[in-house]
Amino acid sequence: MSAIKSEITFTVHMDENQIPEAIQWNAEGTEDKGVCDAAFLTIWDKKEKNTLKIDLWTKDMMVEDMQMFFHQMLLSMSDTYKRATGDEKLSVEIREFALALGEKMGLIRKNEG
Repeated sequence: MSAIKSEITFTVHMDENQIPEAIQWNAEGTEDKGVCDAAFLTIWDKKEKNTLKIDLWTKDMMVEDMQMFFHQMLLSMSDTYKRATGDEKLSVEIREFALALGEKMGLIRKNEG
């Protein structure tokens, strides 16, 4: 049985000060591709038992959009944590934290989430 392989690429266009101006991504073998204003890539290094990360955002990324981005990432992490570990209790705690943070950021009204 041969392994299936897919490549995901990011192209970062930077200004003369090495600040991202545009971020493009493409997923090989799919129609998925596009332009984005922010990307957070996190990789687990099994050997080092450590997280490696790349955090990129364009200089045009608005603070309000970054707040929504963080809020949605945390909500997504709650779902991913539940799928990966089966631990619904901690998944709910992550979701509750994300909703409370969303309230503090002014993204959602109390009891809306």
